[in-house]
Amino acid sequence: MAWVSLLVAGLLEIVWAFSMKQSESFTRLVPSIITLVAMIGSFWLLALAMRTIPLGTAYTIWTGIGAVGAFVVGIVWLAEPVTAMRVAAAVLIVAGLVLMKISSP
Repeated sequence: MAWVSLLVAGLLEIVWAFSMKQSESFTRLVPSIITLVAMIGSFWLLALAMRTIPLGTAYTIWTGIGAVGAFVVGIVWLAEPVTAMRVAAAVLIVAGLVLMKISSP
């Protein structure tokens, strides 16, 4: 259950990153509210996951899901540039996440 909580926490991190961008520095009400609710949910689920999963593993995977997810969302919905270097960086992050999961007890 801890890994599911951590996965959902990471997905909520993607939501709040995207909605924060859409909030235009918290000047738009609905995206601002979505940002705050997603942040609270993300942190709460991360805290639940940390009851079982080691701190370093949980935090690394949480931020990695958020980073790669925000990267993909930026490309798909915000038309951000896709370059070989950016894709390579995302692949390295995913490789690190896999290694972190494999090495966890």
